Amino acid sequence: MHEHTFLSWVVLIACALIIGMSKSGLPGIAILAIVWLPSVMPARASTGLILPMLIAGDVFAVFALGRHVVWRYLWKVLPCAAIGVIIGSMLLSRVNDAQIRPIIGGIILVMLGIGFLRNRAADAGSSIPEGWWFAILMGLAGGITTMLANAAGPIMIIYLLAMRLPKEAFVGTTAWYFLIINLFKVPFSAHLGLITPASLTFNLILLPGILLGNIIGLKLLKRIPEKAFNIVVQIFAALGAVRLLMPQ
Repeated sequence: MHEHTFLSWVVLIACALIIGMSKSGLPGIAILAIVWLPSVMPARASTGLILPMLIAGDVFAVFALGRHVVWRYLWKVLPCAAIGVIIGSMLLSRVNDAQIRPIIGGIILVMLGIGFLRNRAADAGSSIPEGWWFAILMGLAGGITTMLANAAGPIMIIYLLAMRLPKEAFVGTTAWYFLIINLFKVPFSAHLGLITPASLTFNLILLPGILLGNIIGLKLLKRIPEKAFNIVVQIFAALGAVRLLMPQ
């Protein structure tokens, strides 16, 4: 890991807090961490650094809400998501750091667009398909996206919304999905040199921030209007994604 300035440490700690908050009840906010990390460190390194941070948050989420999981919906999407991770790993091995920044920025903008269309469809009462082809498409897209940029959240949200799960089942199923798929990604990230002993040491330094974020997220969930909060998060994420598309 390269040396960090005071400002980069502020960003890193903020990202740890954000990841913790996203896993404990503020879904969608993790995209800010995914956008911000490449601004203070190489994009490839940021992909490897953020994965163990996400897993730590996933463990907390499964411990708190995993009992509400609906496994039959996970069995539909997980095999294709695993294939998508393998495809994403092959793509990641063929791009350098200069190329991956705009890739991450583009993926995030697409995910934000999908989230926007999903919200519009929900507001209009439109139905979302539920067939096996839909699970296959969502699984592949989610696996590729999460391997390249750790940004599969909106895809999983679309898939589970189509299943019309109750709130607790929605969160519990999401928690198990990301824990399983993120653990599956670890060997691929290690093989690509994205996860190293040095990066894991760095993860341990940031772990208290993730746990503190978990606690803050639980407390804020009841106080912040969700719709207004999501709008602000999407604006910041879009600005960050546009920044990644620009040359350094």
